[in-house]
Amino acid sequence: PRVNSSLSSDELLLEDLETEGERQLKSLLHQQLDTTVSIEQCKSKRRCFAPAAFYKPFGEEAAGALSLSQFQALQESDKETSSLRELGLSDSEILLWK
Repeated sequence: PRVNSSLSSDELLLEDLETEGERQLKSLLHQQLDTTVSIEQCKSKRRCFAPAAFYKPFGEEAAGALSLSQFQALQESDKETSSLRELGLSDSEILLWK
């Protein structure tokens, strides 16, 4: 329900207001009661989790004195390697790609 601005705060009944939690509960209830769901809809809602991330410290290759351009090239190479790793490639596959 909409709140009428001409009403004073004393006249406004708190029972008439719908909270965000109540809206979420109503939405969940409607989803549970909906029996017209197909297998395809259930498959589309299925969640896939990404594999665990492999962490390799960046500081080992960057140790020592580097110029800005060398550091930026090393940083770009590291970004490319991490994006290939996110695609599921192994270290040997990444070396072959590069």
